[in-house]
Amino acid sequence: MKTDSRNYGKLAIVALALTLAFTTPSMANDGEKGDHKTELRFIGNMENQPVFELNLANNEEDEYTVIFRDEYGNVLYNDKFKGAGLTKKFMLKSDEFGDAALYVTVKSKKGNTTEVYTINRSHSYVAETQVNKIK
Repeated sequence: MKTDSRNYGKLAIVALALTLAFTTPSMANDGEKGDHKTELRFIGNMENQPVFELNLANNEEDEYTVIFRDEYGNVLYNDKFKGAGLTKKFMLKSDEFGDAALYVTVKSKKGNTTEVYTINRSHSYVAETQVNKIK
């Protein structure tokens, strides 16, 4: 009786291992490989203001609309850009939004795609005290 239950346990583990080993991830875009790639990243601070870089790495000419909104829906920035392989930098005045979440929407006219990024800021202050024995 014990050997039967042990065999079922081992069989279940082997079946689970094989299932996990041979599964393939499904891509959100069904694996389509397009030339359209955007990336928004924080690159640092300038004059105590956050600076972000938006890479619009598309090999074809396109028109992009970039909108920065706060968490209440207020538009902080709105502009259109035309070109291929664009890189834009944005310096945000932190006194306009404080620690509120920001949403960045990037719309591609030709590609008919919309990508939304969120920017969350937080401040943390760390006070550290160490006691070391000298002798």
